[in-house]
Amino acid sequence: MAEQAYATVAVTGATGALGSRVARRLAEQGVPQLLVARDPDRLPELPAAQRRGPAAYDDAQAMRAAVEGASTLVLVSGRPTGRRLEEHATAVEAATAVGVDRVVYVSLLGAAPDATYRNARDHWLTEQFLAGAGVRHTVVRAGIYASTPAALADDALTVRGPGGTGRAAFVTHEDIAAVLTAVLLDEGPASEHDGAVLEVTGPEALTLEEAVAQIAESTGRPYRYVPETLEEAFVRRWRMGLPGEQIEAWISWYLAIAGGGLSAVTDVVPRLTGAPAARVVEADWWPAPGRAS
Repeated sequence: MAEQAYATVAVTGATGALGSRVARRLAEQGVPQLLVARDPDRLPELPAAQRRGPAAYDDAQAMRAAVEGASTLVLVSGRPTGRRLEEHATAVEAATAVGVDRVVYVSLLGAAPDATYRNARDHWLTEQFLAGAGVRHTVVRAGIYASTPAALADDALTVRGPGGTGRAAFVTHEDIAAVLTAVLLDEGPASEHDGAVLEVTGPEALTLEEAVAQIAESTGRPYRYVPETLEEAFVRRWRMGLPGEQIEAWISWYLAIAGGGLSAVTDVVPRLTGAPAARVVEADWWPAPGRAS
């Protein structure tokens, strides 16, 4: 039986923790890819993959050159810049200008115009842009990364914040990548995922204390969670010299967990991948402490 021939997929963020996993999974399936990055020298070398760039989302000419020849664009969200909508819109319009007819966007669980978490409001704006852009698209709303608390830890492996006893269904990068791959492999002239919003979560809703305890178990290192009041959280970050936008972003992340709005557990991972979602303790990768301020 002949192997299935897949159309070319352009994967952005392919040097990062999520995009690189998507690229690897697609390569394993024999999917031709264009790997796009601001620094193409950091891109992995994979079978049937071309390295493209340098290309930033807000550089329309560079993005057109980077994704030309692809039919699908995987848009892994860029870093918060205050112009995330404009950057994402520029990237999508550049892609459609050179023939891309499908966009799979990595959004954020809880995306809404009134979301507690600042970044989730940014993601909602991009979702609205895609809804009116006239392009086939799927929105994959990723739950909170299982790795994020580890990245927030200080040098003493302590995670501090006003998360209270709220719960969140932390999800691994590998499971999000598996869902994205399942969506991408279901291509054809139309997909059941066209227009869908898929909310990707882990298998259980945990408090930050419970999640950090699982990180400690997985790594064999003494990570711990120490709750802060809202006032303590602000003062500590201000004294660290962080800008106001960053202070708001991280405090609102904790408050989104504290409010319980991220506690839902969905069946998207097992339904699309055929495998159970991984628990935090089962994550395959942990960032160094302090990677997220």
